[in-house]
Amino acid sequence: MSEGQGSPQRLFDAGKRLLGSILATGETRLRFAVVELEEERARLVTLLLLAGLSMILLLLGLGVLTTLVVVAFWESHRLLAIAVSAGVLLTGGVGLAAWVMHLARRPTLLAGTLKHLALDRELVESRRDAQDTHD
Repeated sequence: MSEGQGSPQRLFDAGKRLLGSILATGETRLRFAVVELEEERARLVTLLLLAGLSMILLLLGLGVLTTLVVVAFWESHRLLAIAVSAGVLLTGGVGLAAWVMHLARRPTLLAGTLKHLALDRELVESRRDAQDTHD
């Protein structure tokens, strides 16, 4: 054999090292994804609890405020007070629903993992391109 050609054992060892590197990188990315999922779950539970509590307090406050406005204008403009209170509450509800839908559409799940996988792919492609130009 000439010096330019490696023995089958060296080729096999290089293949094993490459496979080991690929598996190690995959394991690292999988662990990163699991950590991100756990953080996202904890954040979601906290958000749901806080949102539920704030909804209860808001509903109680709005009910008392609406009652106050209607009672204050009972003798003079009770229907107008009820209509304005209902309009303000409905407008606020629709506005908040639109804001929540906007926030819900933002992609946050596994964003870090996807970014790192894209970076890994770019590195592999750039190395492959550099290897192709040398050949």
